Parts: sequence; C-alpha cells; structure tokens
Amino acid sequence: MANPVVEALEKAVQHAWDLDIPLNEKLTIVANEVRSLSTLFAEAVDRMVIRLQNTGAGDTAPGVGDLMPPFVLPDERGRLIALEDLLAQGAVAISFNRGHWCPYCRLNVHALADLQKEMAEEGRQLVAIVPERRKFTAALKAEADAPFPVLSDMDNGYALSLNLAIWVGAEMESLIAGAGWDVPAYQGNAAWMLPIPATFVVGADGVITARYLDPDYRKRAEIGTLRDALRATYSSRQKASRRRATG
Repeated sequence: MANPVVEALEKAVQHAWDLDIPLNEKLTIVANEVRSLSTLFAEAVDRMVIRLQNTGAGDTAPGVGDLMPPFVLPDERGRLIALEDLLAQGAVAISFNRGHWCPYCRLNVHALADLQKEMAEEGRQLVAIVPERRKFTAALKAEADAPFPVLSDMDNGYALSLNLAIWVGAEMESLIAGAGWDVPAYQGNAAWMLPIPATFVVGADGVITARYLDPDYRKRAEIGTLRDALRATYSSRQKASRRRATG
C-alpha cells in the first residue's frame, strides 16, 4: 500500500510542476507541503541541514577558478560519458542530484530539461549526476523528458572525490526508509550517502566559472542564474577564439 504522506507529496510535486514560477518557488511549495504533512520529517531535515552547515559540508568542493576534476561515468543507456568529451563541444553545467526518488531533484531535473532545450541551439550543454543504478537514472531522465545524459555515480565515487558526499544520519535513514524510499536498493549499497546538491558551470578549458552549492537540498541553483552563467562562459570562449583568429 502506498504511503499516504508520499501520495499527498506527489500531488504537491505535480502541482508545482505545472506552475509557471521560478524553480525555487516550486521547491518551496514542496517543502511547505512536507512540513504540513509531517512536522517530524521536516524538523529532522532542519536538524540535518544545520549539522551539515555547522561542519562546513561542501566547503572544500572545487570552486570558481579551479579545474573541474575529470570523470568517466555511465549514462542511462550504459554508455560511458567523459567530461573531456563534453567539454570538446563547449561549456557544460554539471548538476549533482540525490536520486530519482527525491521530489526536489525531480523538479530540478525537469527545470534543467527545459533549459537544455533552450541552450542546445546556442551550443551549451547540461548533464545530471545521481548515485543510482541505471534503471533509476533512466526513470529520472524519462519523467523529465531530459535531452541530456543522466549519469550514474555508483557508490558516490565522483562526489566523494569532490568532497560532496555526506551521510544522511541515522534519523534521516529511518524517516526516508519509513516513507517507502528504498535508497539502498536504488544505489546498490547500504551506505546511506547522498551528494550535496551542487551545480558547476565549466568552460571548454575545464575551468569552473560558476558554482552553486547548498547543504539544504530543498534549494537549488535558479534557472535564470544558471542560464546567465552558461552564456557568460560561452561568450568568453567565443571572444578568445576571435582574438586568436584576428591575432
């Protein structure tokens, strides 16, 4: 039998999905619904976020001006995707998400899918990364109708290398599992580790030009901000090419 709280939450997600409002306003609708449905769950999330903020979770992840560490990860069809190959086509935005089960991630990937459809004609790319098995990355991609790869970061290997992976804690383990979200089955391990949601905009030279990172997974990079960062990165590359051509 479906969890009635999750069913009610799903209705909130679908409602937010249909509204023509900024992404973080949609996420706030979901967060408010969680708080109204289960104060226990919402307060546990608040405690986890405070714990992560107090310990500086994510602070040592690569930042603006750093080279983005390379990756080779399988996409939803099992094809290996390398950062190097993506950058050969131009600037790319890399979005880390918790999983196909996370309502906030689903809304985020849906918004990114709309952005990619706009950015594709301008030579800019997006890619999502989740610590899940291929059947679940395929589900996330299909639901959002995402025109970009959704990559599997098994065991959070790449996220760990970026200092992005965190343990959710025993309290959140119990509550997430109680809601019916079988994270160990999705991930293929029982570590209960998730990436801090983060987005990196990387230029064709591999240098990070913009970063959004927040231990509070209820917040994500606003789409307009990400669009501007991608366009600024691409413009810089175009200017450099013109200088070389005229130099």
